[in-house]
Amino acid sequence: MELFWYIVLMTMLAVYVILDGYDFGAGIIHLFFANEEKDKKAITNAIGPFWDANEVWLIAAGGVLFFAFPTLYASSFSGFYLPLIMILWLLIFRAIGLELRGQIHNKMWETIWDKAFGIASLLLALFFGVALGNVVRGVNLGNVVDGVSTYEAHYFFLPLWNPTFSPQAEQLGILDWFTVLLGIVGVVALTIHGANWIIFKTNADLNEKLKKVVFNLNFVLLALVIVSLLIWHIIEPKPFHNFIDNPWLWIFPIITFTGLFGLFKVKTFKKHGMGFLFSSLFLGGGLASTVASIFPKVLPSTNSINPDLTLYSVAAHEYGLSVGVYWFIIAIILVIVYFTIQYRVFKGKMDDVGYGEH
Repeated sequence: MELFWYIVLMTMLAVYVILDGYDFGAGIIHLFFANEEKDKKAITNAIGPFWDANEVWLIAAGGVLFFAFPTLYASSFSGFYLPLIMILWLLIFRAIGLELRGQIHNKMWETIWDKAFGIASLLLALFFGVALGNVVRGVNLGNVVDGVSTYEAHYFFLPLWNPTFSPQAEQLGILDWFTVLLGIVGVVALTIHGANWIIFKTNADLNEKLKKVVFNLNFVLLALVIVSLLIWHIIEPKPFHNFIDNPWLWIFPIITFTGLFGLFKVKTFKKHGMGFLFSSLFLGGGLASTVASIFPKVLPSTNSINPDLTLYSVAAHEYGLSVGVYWFIIAIILVIVYFTIQYRVFKGKMDDVGYGEH
């Protein structure tokens, strides 16, 4: 049962990254590349009918975490309290940036909310990459100081950064050179993903420019991925041990690099949705590869005093997990029906939607 709910949770997070990820990427494109009003409207039209539904996947994943893995929920939501509050505020500003922008037709008003939408999207992409870096690196469980735990074994608290900005310090921070590197990977990957969604869903004049942006940024992404894999050996001496012990897991890195290298052909794709498909493969495969590399750990411990939090040590009671399956089946059917209707209603190009117009 623990493994079933872990797969459900990771699948929800992967779906969230792919779906809301293109919203974040569209916001970054809006911030840096949409200079004309028609380009800004094309971007908001492309994501307008979808962004709020996409965010529900994050809430659903939080619900599954609370239900199936309460110890991990308690540990992570207290330890990562500061960045979680920052993410909450960024989600709020991103939403109201979209919703309030068209309420008043005034240049200064529109500029303020354009910046709120774009900057919040950029920082969200950065923080979610940083979050992944924190999970990979691990945390100081029990807040061990000089060999003594000052908290219970599964609790911790991280400041925004530590004085050394190092991922190998005893007292860690949310931000260090390793987690920031993965944050930058997140920003570049989601910018590419958002550009591909805009190309897929609009016939905007901006699209030809975005194909060049995707092609050029893909070189940056490839370099960042290679550097990240090399540096991973500093954080984890044997980062690929699960792949060596279970060769079938190599399917996830293969999916990741299929998506990455496929994006180099973005200028020649006949179908506009191919770029989005390949960037989705990269994001989904990359997340799956990361999860597979640390399995069964869900939150590694950076000290030798308190053990890692594993899938099996943080799970709820077997009875509760079993009962939850029946409710999950009902919920997933409703979700599939909803998203099928939504994406059928808004299939094709979105140039004439007029999202946010008043």
